[in-house]
Amino acid sequence: MPSYAFADHRLSKLDGFQVEIDEPRERADIILNRPPFNIVSMLQRDQLRLVFETLDQDDRIRIIVVRAVGEHFSSGGNIGGFMEATPETVSKLAWNIASPARCAKPVVVANRGYCFGVGFELSLACDFRIASDTAQFALPEQKLGQIPGSGGSARLQKMIGITRTKDIVMRSKRIPARQALEWGIVTECVADKDLEAATDKLVDELRTFAPLAQRTAKKLLNDTEDSTLSIAIELEGHCYSRLRQSEDFKEGVEAFNAKRPPKFIGR
Repeated sequence: MPSYAFADHRLSKLDGFQVEIDEPRERADIILNRPPFNIVSMLQRDQLRLVFETLDQDDRIRIIVVRAVGEHFSSGGNIGGFMEATPETVSKLAWNIASPARCAKPVVVANRGYCFGVGFELSLACDFRIASDTAQFALPEQKLGQIPGSGGSARLQKMIGITRTKDIVMRSKRIPARQALEWGIVTECVADKDLEAATDKLVDELRTFAPLAQRTAKKLLNDTEDSTLSIAIELEGHCYSRLRQSEDFKEGVEAFNAKRPPKFIGR
């Protein structure tokens, strides 16, 4: 796939990753590329945010994939960088790593090998986590006298509850891929040789759905995660009513009645 060309001068030289676009498949790949452990630098965190924001505005792209070069997704952040960073920089860590969740488009992450610290937190901010059976997930910050600082413990607690989150965070415990699947941390667990194929298959499946409905569903689910049931149902009704007016919904109904595949256009 060709490399993505960014107009923003802050992205003229990407630190520790690259971006490729497959326009015919409406797909952009963010590829961590600092092997063997793909350690994430402070600059890289801010650049990742800018990249997600840029790709979110690109009409050629429907799905964003985050993956990595080599045997490990990421062993975490550059520890020395924390001691050198200003308080202002540190205060933005969680906001930067949350950019996949804020992105309107679906974000798929492919995890293999080590997925520790900020690598795990970045994955947790994505919508779909496909894990190789070699993957191990951990938040090891307690071993450094710290706690997760980019949303890791907060997102995990929403996903798996306080008991299991304490087991991971307070013991710096490594969770293998199959256990992560059982606990609801990952979407799917596959053999290592099948990771790319499983990721491709999910991307192609997601492209078959109506863009407006897909993005509305993501935002609704994210926005109502902390709401009461009554508020969530109320917001769901408003979103449903708005989509009722879309051309894609009309096309979906007509295609269903005609027993043919729909042709969604995102309007």
